[in-house]
Amino acid sequence: MALLLWGLQGSAVPRWWPGFLGSHVWTGTAADFGGFSAIELGDDGLEFVVLSDRGTFVQGRLIRDAAGGIVGVEAGPVTRLLADGAAPFRKWRDDSEGLARAPDGSFYVSFENATRVVRYPQMGAEAENLPIPQAFRTMPCNSGLEALAVDADATLYALPERTALREPCGQWRNAGKDGDGPFPVYRYRDGIWDQPFSLPRRGGKVPAGADVGPDGRLYVLEREFHGLAGFSSRLRRFVITDAGLTEEVVLLDSAPGQHDNLEGVSVWRDTSGALRATMVADDNFNPLQRTEIVEYRLPD
Repeated sequence: MALLLWGLQGSAVPRWWPGFLGSHVWTGTAADFGGFSAIELGDDGLEFVVLSDRGTFVQGRLIRDAAGGIVGVEAGPVTRLLADGAAPFRKWRDDSEGLARAPDGSFYVSFENATRVVRYPQMGAEAENLPIPQAFRTMPCNSGLEALAVDADATLYALPERTALREPCGQWRNAGKDGDGPFPVYRYRDGIWDQPFSLPRRGGKVPAGADVGPDGRLYVLEREFHGLAGFSSRLRRFVITDAGLTEEVVLLDSAPGQHDNLEGVSVWRDTSGALRATMVADDNFNPLQRTEIVEYRLPD
């Protein structure tokens, strides 16, 4: 009965947040379709790559109507990510969460369990491992690097889902706890990781996805689970400075159940020059949830 109620929670939702453009439910027939935790769109807002949290990805193209709304999806097969050899990642090392496309066309993927970031010259190629700092080695399972973004200078920004120090992978007794401080933002440039600043915590929402938009600002997608009421989502924008994140703006703060479990975000400009945020929901491979692609027009 609880699952049934959860599945029905989106049937009566409040009014949309300003800028809402539409929502498209994407369905697939493959057994491993779903679980999408990140999305990257091309500059045209059509070509896309989505990443699942089970070490797979899908490439394809969005079909849009004359007004620019999403009316369909043309997608290739679900494909396994490769490790730094010809084989896919082993179980417990395949929890891919964050995706970022660099200016040179390469991709970076972050992992949440065995916390690390790898680079792909192109999707489907063998992984190139980035250095793993000590801070990543002490992150707990299922709460590591959830969000990943890259700027025009190819500098990476990575955020964990939780802030409390807990037991490492394989020891789950403290997995439900979290700290109450800001979320550290890890930066990778010139071959070195550091942690120059943090993301301020606002309420119970935690980072789920991130992107550096064409305006050079950092967009952070956050979510909170409300039990039978479903998920709420928030999108915040910041100016990145050497001293930290400034000029915080809340662009979206949805009510519980208004959208599904939004985890991935890609920010781009449409043909009119307007900023858009395209977000994808992780259905957790649960038949009562949905793979939803949601779009909002954003103010400059």
